[in-house]
Amino acid sequence: MSKLSVKPFLKGRFGFFIGLLFLISCSPDKKKDAEESKPESEPGIVLVKTPKAEVYTTAHKTDLKLSKSSGLNFGDFKQPLETEIDVLVDPTKQFQTFMGIGAALTDAAAETFYKLSEENQERFLEAYYSKENGIGYSLGRTIIHSCDFSSGSYTYIEEGDAELKTFNIDHDRQYRLPFTKKAIAAAGGELLMYASPWSPPAFMKTNNNMLQGGKLKPEFYQSWANYYVKFIEAYEAEGIPLWGLTIQNEPMAVQRWESCIYTAEEERDFLKNYLGPTLEKAGMGDKNIIVWDHNRDLLFQRASVILNDPEAAKYVWGTGFHWYEDWKDGIPMFNNVKNVNETFPDKNLIFTEGCNEGYDITKIEEERLAERYGRSMINDFNNGTVAWTDWNILLDETGGPNHVGNLCFAPAHGDTKTGELTLTYSYYYIGHFSKFIRPGAKRISSVSSSNSLLSTAFVNVDGSLVIVAMNQSDAPLEYGITMNSKTAKIEIPAHGIQTIVMSEE
Repeated sequence: MSKLSVKPFLKGRFGFFIGLLFLISCSPDKKKDAEESKPESEPGIVLVKTPKAEVYTTAHKTDLKLSKSSGLNFGDFKQPLETEIDVLVDPTKQFQTFMGIGAALTDAAAETFYKLSEENQERFLEAYYSKENGIGYSLGRTIIHSCDFSSGSYTYIEEGDAELKTFNIDHDRQYRLPFTKKAIAAAGGELLMYASPWSPPAFMKTNNNMLQGGKLKPEFYQSWANYYVKFIEAYEAEGIPLWGLTIQNEPMAVQRWESCIYTAEEERDFLKNYLGPTLEKAGMGDKNIIVWDHNRDLLFQRASVILNDPEAAKYVWGTGFHWYEDWKDGIPMFNNVKNVNETFPDKNLIFTEGCNEGYDITKIEEERLAERYGRSMINDFNNGTVAWTDWNILLDETGGPNHVGNLCFAPAHGDTKTGELTLTYSYYYIGHFSKFIRPGAKRISSVSSSNSLLSTAFVNVDGSLVIVAMNQSDAPLEYGITMNSKTAKIEIPAHGIQTIVMSEE
């Protein structure tokens, strides 16, 4: 863990603006067609010269935090032995187009931000959104009225107002709206934003409560669909464009906080009969709709029900998922992401939420916290995910605020008593992806020969090639990188992560 300072390692050159390793064409279109989802072989891609490489490392129990080290020397191909570790990279095999990495700009994050010193507010914004001096976030999630990470439950209407005559977002003007605007400005004026609701207003639900689950009453389907339109209109009037939305956060979880239950059939029918047509009628047919927005365990089941219905599927941009299914046995279900990608290649996959639960300040430097991010990001990207969203971008020194005491870790914590800001190892692990893999990149083939070393690889629009490798073991590892009949050797510390950025000499 380090006290806030965006250290010199984050300064310097990162753009490799020449043709570099190979020629590549990359479509900026938002929609991914079926061809983009499958491996491609482009015979025009060749290695022009021996590549040069810059290496960045973060490792627990060291001073290494996105620290730049000496580069790699590629020599002739060396056949790896079974006793050796090798990462084989094949840039001719291309997969999905990368959209971005970011986090949720919740009420809790916004409230904590404004309790920091002004100096640390600026450092926070630079640390997350600067491509040169930070980790270059390009994606953001916001909430539609309250969630558990709010100081209390609230909606944008008076209770019982089914016609939404009292709709206003005045609640958000104190913290969340100005915070979101600052984030967008810090990102260079553009941040891909999407929104998620946790619960309809109490009177619209079968349990007459925003908390503890319950379902949306059928007689309020249209009113609730209209609510999304009102929210989008209100936020865009404030200068916050919304790229898309999810239908419901965690629609199968009865939580002690804001929650609402939809079966797969209920979510499908609400989408195709109400939300989809309502957005189109309001001139918002270009808003990207994400279904599910819950854990990997039931991801395939939900996608199957909705995406196999043509009338519902036509409104769907993609399927969103979280990482909390490991509460069952501690094992993430990455194969379910792969199965959805293979079965519905014309739709997208986006990771919409993940955080480390059970906040305890004494455990904030444990390897498992940061490695959960690295492991998930590598596996999710390798299984076809196009975008990845952390949960709260910032929380206070208690792991909140949270109005039901569901206190959690965040990659950054602000001390509301001292105004200080702390960046955890999770921040740096995420940065190994978000700083170097930029929107529009294509994932390429990357395979490790050891379970101890995970890897993924991308090629950016500018031609630079990025490899991320993570060592899950208790010992340092030597491994090789083999590409285009060239091999280089490199060492990674125990419980460390590395990004190798390759360009043409």
